[in-house]
Amino acid sequence: MKGIQYMTDDSGDRTSVVIDLKKHGDLWEDFYDNMIAAQRKSQPRESLKAVRSKLIQKGKLCD
Repeated sequence: MKGIQYMTDDSGDRTSVVIDLKKHGDLWEDFYDNMIAAQRKSQPRESLKAVRSKLIQKGKLCD
């Protein structure tokens, strides 16, 4: 694919990739978003109601 280059180690195994962001910027954003979501998968979740309540208590959201 044009605009994508793979870096390899001495064994010829791919170790990294260089992406031309002018051509594939949207692709990179999707890839990055998926990486962040995967990292946060094990974090505890809060309900919308709990988050809303905290924001109201901090004065960052009107009731």
